[in-house]
Amino acid sequence: MGKDTIDDNKLIIEDNIVSQKATRSNKPVGEAVSTDEQIEQLYKDLLAEIAKYRPNKNLDMVEKAYNLARKAHGNQKRKSGEPYIIHPLSVAKILAELELDMESIVAGILHDVVEDTQYSLEQISEMFNPDVALLVDGVTKLEKIEYSSKEEMQAENYRKMFLSMAKDIRVILIKIADRLHNMRTLSFMTPEKQKEKAQETLDIYAPLADRLGISKIKTELEDLCLRYLDKDAYFDLADKIHRKQSEREADVEKIVKEIRQKCEEADIKCTVYGRPKHFFSIYKKMHNKNKTLDQIFDLFAVRVLVESIKDCYGVLGVVHEAYTPMPNRFKDYIAMPKANMYQSLHNTLIGPDGIIFEIQIRTYEMHRTAEYGIAAHWKYKQGKTEIEEETSEDAKLTWLRRILEWQRDMSDNQEFMDTIKTDLDAFNDSVFCFSPSGEVISLVEGSTPVDFAYAIHSAVGNTMVGARVNGRIVNFDYQIQNGDRVEIVTSQNSRGPSRDWLNFVKTSQAKAKIKQWFKKANREENIVRGKEMLADAARRQGQKLADLTKAELCKPLLKRFSMNEMDDIYAAIGYGGITTGQALHKLMEARRKVQREEELARKLEEQEHAPAKSFDANGRAVIVKGEANMVVRFAQCCSPLPGDEIFGYITRGRGVSIHSRSCPNAAALLADADRIIDVSWADGESAKFPVTIHITASGC
Repeated sequence: MGKDTIDDNKLIIEDNIVSQKATRSNKPVGEAVSTDEQIEQLYKDLLAEIAKYRPNKNLDMVEKAYNLARKAHGNQKRKSGEPYIIHPLSVAKILAELELDMESIVAGILHDVVEDTQYSLEQISEMFNPDVALLVDGVTKLEKIEYSSKEEMQAENYRKMFLSMAKDIRVILIKIADRLHNMRTLSFMTPEKQKEKAQETLDIYAPLADRLGISKIKTELEDLCLRYLDKDAYFDLADKIHRKQSEREADVEKIVKEIRQKCEEADIKCTVYGRPKHFFSIYKKMHNKNKTLDQIFDLFAVRVLVESIKDCYGVLGVVHEAYTPMPNRFKDYIAMPKANMYQSLHNTLIGPDGIIFEIQIRTYEMHRTAEYGIAAHWKYKQGKTEIEEETSEDAKLTWLRRILEWQRDMSDNQEFMDTIKTDLDAFNDSVFCFSPSGEVISLVEGSTPVDFAYAIHSAVGNTMVGARVNGRIVNFDYQIQNGDRVEIVTSQNSRGPSRDWLNFVKTSQAKAKIKQWFKKANREENIVRGKEMLADAARRQGQKLADLTKAELCKPLLKRFSMNEMDDIYAAIGYGGITTGQALHKLMEARRKVQREEELARKLEEQEHAPAKSFDANGRAVIVKGEANMVVRFAQCCSPLPGDEIFGYITRGRGVSIHSRSCPNAAALLADADRIIDVSWADGESAKFPVTIHITASGC
């Protein structure tokens, strides 16, 4: 991002936020349905966005994807009534704004094609390349198979998403872009669906964007979530901030000019501008600290962009000389970057007339990373993904590796979901501490020495017998503070972690590793316990475990939890990784499936050997020897009834006429032997037959 792209003169409240302040309705202002011209314009906007960072790039693959997606989605519509193609094009445009490669943009255009149309991944791979197919597959939801609960399906979708991320980080960038556009158009959903999607976004997608350092998307997602989760608070906040905007703009402009002037005097080249705090940030501060908007003073930040790290600290000195810093508010994220690659100097200052504001000082490169996160450093060369030299993939994606480890260790979907949400919790602040060697370790606020030990290595946590903080022995549940120097005391004679640690450890990593240790340490005991628990659960359902655990019935259960044998299932039940309900559901489901298949096979066999039936217009059935689906009719001259001896007479153009052997015309018909065919009554058929009743009365 160049200097010329930054508005350094005005405090701007985002257009989409301000425009929403006037109405509390979920209904859009415009009702017009998108036309072909609008679709074409969106496609042109996409190409223009790509051209900004790839001016000489051949866009044939993008055009091919556009034509395919438009054809595939055809007349499909979104809930808004607009053509479905609008959505994938919008997703692709968001990806282009992140300056991603052509494969990512093409996958963005095609991300719903496999799930919602007749095209397969194999066809996508052939028409484009395997990379595009891999990305599309990673974004595509799981096949529509039966799950015992919505939570199970959701957990499995997340498991697939994280595994796909491990193969290619671009998968999650496409997923986040997809979710952003869905959130932008959430007003067309039902209120229940709005809250459900908003909560899921706040729990998973906004924190993921934060972990990847994509602040421009993270902040928009959070504000959109707030709009649907607490609508009254959202619009009230929008109204109040908007009313203060004009007076704030004057204050900010004054501070911006002063800082720019003082930096020029210090011979520091810089770009200075003001920006508002996004709504969710203000809302969170009010909510967490129980404050009103009037009690939140730093509603805006002044941002200073410079060429070098040296200049960052130079600007810090300039502003500290000009304004009074507030105590205990300085944060040096340059020396100690956040886990998501974010670097900047932060401080809260008291400006002219007692105005309190936050200042952020960073280089242009740091700013690019802050806005685009991992996308700013990911380069795509000749189909291969590489990280720029100055960026360490291992260092930036340690949290992803942890999640993949949890996938292997956690069979219980609820535990997995809870762990993911805790680890990604947007409300968790970081605390920075030091190892004895001086390495900076970032932990969740409230973490303990046990969390620190497992952050170093699981072996350190499992053999931990004591801890020192700043040279002083502390309890295992001591809460680590910023700047603490932590030393872990280990012993090979340690008996392992204590279950009590689970009551106070803060990080998901520590909890997962402690549970994993107990799982492995007590396997045989867990197998026995788990088998007994499953047998009891089966008995309560009127089933025998032996009948449910035949080899062919166990395969779906083992596949579902990625295990090799039933002992693994029993062990998981024993330590609580799988519930008896989950296991029993899969086993009984498999048994029902086998029973259905056996019943179907039996019926097919019966049908194969059953005589063919022919029906007349009134549904009355007979069996015509050697023929199926013959046109038959019952002769009115004798009106045969079930139980009568009957024969068939082949008529000219009217099929087979069914007569009783006692029919007055039988003799004449039977004489024409070539036109006689054997027939019989069909068993088990019921139908109405007209009969003639003769009544003879004698005497009155």
